[in-house]
Amino acid sequence: MDLGPLRPYTWAVLLGLFVPLSWILEVMFGPAAIVFAAAGIAIVPLAWFLGLATEELGKHAGPGVGGLLNATFGNATELIIAIFALSSGLTEVVKASLTGSIIGNVLLVLGVSMLAGGLRHKSQTFSREASGIQVTMFVVAVIALVMPALYALSTGASQDVALQEMSLGIAGILLVAYGLGLLFSLRTHRDIFNPVTEVVEEPRWTKRFALGVLVVSTTLVAVESELLVGSLASARTALGLKDLFIGVIIVAIVGNAAEHGSAVLMAWRNKMDLSVAIATTSTTQVALFVAPVLVFASLLTGRLMTLNFEIFELAALALSAAVFAAVVSDGRSNWYEGALLILVYAVMAVAFFFHP
Repeated sequence: MDLGPLRPYTWAVLLGLFVPLSWILEVMFGPAAIVFAAAGIAIVPLAWFLGLATEELGKHAGPGVGGLLNATFGNATELIIAIFALSSGLTEVVKASLTGSIIGNVLLVLGVSMLAGGLRHKSQTFSREASGIQVTMFVVAVIALVMPALYALSTGASQDVALQEMSLGIAGILLVAYGLGLLFSLRTHRDIFNPVTEVVEEPRWTKRFALGVLVVSTTLVAVESELLVGSLASARTALGLKDLFIGVIIVAIVGNAAEHGSAVLMAWRNKMDLSVAIATTSTTQVALFVAPVLVFASLLTGRLMTLNFEIFELAALALSAAVFAAVVSDGRSNWYEGALLILVYAVMAVAFFFHP
């Protein structure tokens, strides 16, 4: 089989066989847990190709527009999954997946990257200034997400009109913060983010081919997301898992798996600046862009998704921010720091598994 421009990604093409497999299982009324697993696996290569197509189009468009494309489509897979979940009324699963994406990026992805890179290189370095700015953006997002929960706890009102209006207002502010962050990183201070915005590479795909891959990947991600969400309820019952655990751990990992692989690969190649950038940029995108977009998108479903997160989720976010800030503060990493981040993530995963 001649894969042409896709030959270097044979593994992803082979995993793509789970796309028709998931359709066959759905049509044949296969067990919900199997359909859920097949759809989840199918999303991984599709997300990988979606990211590659975005990157290739960015190379054709130039660094400025390319950076904007990557910032916009960086979490497209997760956004699509979340929109289907919202339309199915799974608001709490969506919130949990947002929490899971954030803690997954700063603990699991960064941890595995530092561990992989550290096993090959004794010590690795990355930009303290760039990572410090990402830490600040992360903390701002955590503050914004904490305030609605504090309001709900102090007033005892978890679904009143004021909380809904507050969530819309904060979502708007988060989008402004995200827009200012793009202006800062892609325009006024792009030299700080040199590994992300200034690397000039020749495109490997033609513009037409990249656009075709982008359209096909996005369409198939939407189809697989519908299968994933449609089988979620039955799979949850069959597996005996809670909504919180499914959202924080399983859905979050599926939505970000392709991006996770890129960060680890960059660390293995001793490009720790890029590895840290992938993990931290994805984190701030989820907190400052995906979360508020979903709040506004939920208006179309007739049931507004507020930013009133579970106190357990908020504690996990705050603790993740603290650990993240401590690890990147010196601009250096090693395998032991990576192992510790993974262990912190494991502790949280166990806690979410037992949370009712």
